[in-house]
Amino acid sequence: MGSRALVFFLFFSFLGASFRYASAAHDEQDNGLVMNFYKDSCPQAEDIIKEQVRLLYKRHKNTAFSWLRNIFHDCAVQSCDASLLLDSTRRSLSEKETDRSFGLRNFRYIETIKEALERECPGVVSCADILVLSARDGIVSLGGPYIPLKTGRRDGRRSRADILEEYLPDHNESMSVVLERFAAMGIDTPGVVALLGAHSVGRTHCVKLVHRLYPQVDPALNPGHVEHMLYKCPDEIPDPKAVQYVRNDRGTPMILDNNYYRNILDNKGLLIVDHQLATDKRTKPYVKKMAKKQDYFFKEFSRAITILSENNPLTGTKGEIRKQCNVANKLH
Repeated sequence: MGSRALVFFLFFSFLGASFRYASAAHDEQDNGLVMNFYKDSCPQAEDIIKEQVRLLYKRHKNTAFSWLRNIFHDCAVQSCDASLLLDSTRRSLSEKETDRSFGLRNFRYIETIKEALERECPGVVSCADILVLSARDGIVSLGGPYIPLKTGRRDGRRSRADILEEYLPDHNESMSVVLERFAAMGIDTPGVVALLGAHSVGRTHCVKLVHRLYPQVDPALNPGHVEHMLYKCPDEIPDPKAVQYVRNDRGTPMILDNNYYRNILDNKGLLIVDHQLATDKRTKPYVKKMAKKQDYFFKEFSRAITILSENNPLTGTKGEIRKQCNVANKLH
């Protein structure tokens, strides 16, 4: 190879390498999250979270439902920054105390996980990462797929209760609104259908579904299922303190599986959004496909959870690493 040819070869090789490096750097800087962010600063972090989730699930099975709900209620509201976990102050209402957060619980166990991490490596692991990774490990506890998720989030300093309604789709809204809200986060239609598969586990409080039973039964409901719903929700105006509820899936209530899709195709969905998912022409094809193939459900569910977990995180020097998950450091 001549000297001039060698110069050109080296130049273009360097240019190509530089471009690849710049592209990789750009991709990594898109949201600042990386796999195994704590490998040097707290190598045991993910193992500690996994073990704590396992121990808590062993003692309190319903914690797994809480972890799964947390990632949706936090990350869907503008930023995945653990603002959901903040307590109310004199100046602001917490997200977890709004009507839309009705039924959310087990927040004290997030503090249990945080305390275990603080003993190992104080001031290193964010509550936002704890919230996301506990959801990942909670999904596994429920028989769902293991989803590799990036870390490196930092914690927000304020509640987002004042804008919650702008971001969080309600169970009574139209499918168009639901799809639009998720699309704003980059989650497409099959992703939305898969995320709603989380209704395969847990329970729905009677206050959320009595409008389908009283004063008249919604004719769209499967008559065979109505009898069970009326038995579980006998009051037209339920007492919230009585904690009356119906299991989302009577067949496999503790397992995250595709039974949910079979149920809603059989008109056994509890919420309006469940019924719409099975009947809307934009979503029904995916419902039918997930009802037939659990692997497809898990694939789309994993993809949607990943996108949700990476929604507009605080990274780098933004936000903070809270000392306690329920209080911003300035109030600690």
